[in-house]
Amino acid sequence: MNSQAKAETRIERDYVGEVDIPVEKLYGVNSVRGVDNLTVSPLSIAHYPAFAVAFAQCKWAAALANRDTDVITPEQCDAISRACQEIIEGKFRDSLIVDLLEGSGGTSTNMNFNEVIANRAQQLLGHEPGSYDVIHPNDHVNRSQSTNDVYPAALKIATYAMLGPLIAKVEQLAEQFDRKTIEFADVLHLGRTCLQDAQPMRLGQLFGGYASLARRLAEELMAVRDKLRTLPLGGTAIGTGFGAPAGYRTAVYRHLADIAGVDYVAPANSFDAMQNMDVFSRVSGELRTCAASMAKIASDLTVLSSGPVGGIGELRLPEAQAGSSIMPGKVNPVLPMAMIQLSFAVIGNDVAVAQAVQYGELEINHFEPVVASRVFDSVMLLTNGIERFAQKCVAGITADVASNERHLMDSMAVATALVPKLGYARVSKLARQSVAEGRPLVEILDESGVLSRDDTLSLIDAASYPVFEPR
Repeated sequence: MNSQAKAETRIERDYVGEVDIPVEKLYGVNSVRGVDNLTVSPLSIAHYPAFAVAFAQCKWAAALANRDTDVITPEQCDAISRACQEIIEGKFRDSLIVDLLEGSGGTSTNMNFNEVIANRAQQLLGHEPGSYDVIHPNDHVNRSQSTNDVYPAALKIATYAMLGPLIAKVEQLAEQFDRKTIEFADVLHLGRTCLQDAQPMRLGQLFGGYASLARRLAEELMAVRDKLRTLPLGGTAIGTGFGAPAGYRTAVYRHLADIAGVDYVAPANSFDAMQNMDVFSRVSGELRTCAASMAKIASDLTVLSSGPVGGIGELRLPEAQAGSSIMPGKVNPVLPMAMIQLSFAVIGNDVAVAQAVQYGELEINHFEPVVASRVFDSVMLLTNGIERFAQKCVAGITADVASNERHLMDSMAVATALVPKLGYARVSKLARQSVAEGRPLVEILDESGVLSRDDTLSLIDAASYPVFEPR
C-alpha cells in the first residue's frame, strides 16, 4: 500500500485480521466482514429509510435508559443520542453497507449500526473513528442489548411506520371507488356469475362493492399494524434480560415512546417475544390478502374493458401507453395488468415469510433478515402500486352506457326480474323462445302483449336495487 492510500484509510482489527476502511466512512471491521461474507442481494440496510430510522430510535432510547441506570455517562449518552438523531435525519446512509438479506441472523446489521453510531459519537467528542477509546460499539452503543432483541424490535418499528402510508393509499383507493359508485349509480349493468349472464344490477353497485372491500382491507391492515407495538427490547439474548441493569426495560420503553411518538410496550412474556415471529405471519398474510384482492378488482376491470370491438367493452380505462410494438393502435390495460403482476410477487413474499417464521429455532429466530426483506418489499410494492392504480387507472374510468344497457336488455338475465310478476314456469318458456329465435326477451314480451317495454324496464329497475337497508 502506498503512502497516499495509507493516508486515505484507517485500519481496524478483529481476530480474523486487519481491514482497511476509508477514512470518510463510519462503519467498522464487523461491517466489512458482514459485507465480504454475506452480500447476496443488491439492497443494503440503508435501502429502506424506515429501517435505518427504527434502528437509530432503538439505540437512542437504549442510550437514554443506560444513562438513567448509570451504566454509561451523560457525556457518552449525549454523543450516542446525537449520532442517532443524525441517522434519523438521513445522514451516513453510505456507511450502512450490510446487505439487508445478510445471513448472520441480524448480527452484521446490528454491528453496522453500532459501529456507525460509535464512530460518529467519537467524532462528536473530538476523537478519531476506529479507536473506540471513549465510545465503543459493543460496550456503549450496544449496552443492555443483543441483536436478538434490538433487531426484531427495529423490524417491528420499521414495519409499523411503513404500513401507515400503505393504509392511507388503500383508503384513498376506496374514495376513488366511492366516486365511481356515485358516477355510475344509474347505469344499468348486466351482472354475471361464472362469466355467464345472471341478473340486472347497476354499474355503480359494482364499484360500491370495490369501495367496501378496500375499506375492509384498510381496517384489517390497521388491526394487524397495532399488533406490532409489542417489542422484545430488554430481553437481550434469549429473554432473561441478562446484561441489562434493573430499571432498564421500563426506561427504554418510556424513552422510545417519546422518540418515536408511538406507545410501544413490553411483552407479557419475554421468552415468547424472543422465540416467535408469528406476528409477521399475520402482517404478511394481510399484505397477501390485500394484493390478491387488488388483483381480483384489476382482473374485473380488464375483462369489462376488453375490446374495443371483440370484447365486452362496458368500461373504458385511461389509455396509458401504446400496447404493442407490432400492432398499430393497440392499447392494453397495463395498469390493471401491473396490479395483478404485483400480487404474484407479494404472494411469493408471503410464502418466504411463512417459511422463515416456521424455521425459528429454540430461543430465537435467526431468519429475521429475510422477513425484513420480504415484508418491506411487499409493503413498498403495494404502496406504490395502489397509488398508481388509483390515480392513473381508477380515477379515469368511464362507462359505455349504451353497451352496458344493450348487453343487459339483449340478455336472458332480464328473465330473473320477471319471475315475481309472471312466475318461474312462464318466464322459463319465454326465455327459451328468446334463445330459439335469437331475439331479446324484452322484444318478445312487448310484441306478445305480455309486458310492455316500459313495464319490463320498471321490473328491471326494481330488481337492480337491493331489498335490504344499507348500513
